[in-house]
Amino acid sequence: MGNICRSPTAEGVFRAQLRKYRLEGRIEVDSAGTHGYHVGEAPDPRTQRAAAARGYDLSGFRARKVAPGDLEYFDLVLAMDKSNLEALKRMSPPQFANRIQLFMSYAKNFDDEEVPDPYYGLGHGFDLVIDMVEDASAGLIDDLQQRLESRAAAMFPDASLKVPAKSR
Repeated sequence: MGNICRSPTAEGVFRAQLRKYRLEGRIEVDSAGTHGYHVGEAPDPRTQRAAAARGYDLSGFRARKVAPGDLEYFDLVLAMDKSNLEALKRMSPPQFANRIQLFMSYAKNFDDEEVPDPYYGLGHGFDLVIDMVEDASAGLIDDLQQRLESRAAAMFPDASLKVPAKSR
């Protein structure tokens, strides 16, 4: 909603995953809130502490609100919960609504459809958000690697171009 807890966590974790798989520069990532409550503010201090404990630096992030052009510009727009999903779909021109999905649809180890908002909860909620976001980010990386490989194969059918394999 306000882009100070879940979304910047997801952006920071996903950026780290892009670096890990050498995909930075090939995939653009950003985060924004559906409400402008905290525009210009850094992520919630509890979010930053939980992220730092896992090796993610969110200190450079600043909250912003979804801009009308975002829904046209980005190929994929991921919502943290159903409320934000519906808000994004209402904002979106009809031809771009299919780009909007729940982030947790990429998770492999969590059955939850939504990432819970830890803002009003206890401290452990921020750790849970990171667990969920790490899982969904890994699934999203897998999906994007397959898409990139498919595009490369379609563009260069005689080339043996591969996206870097997942390190285990």
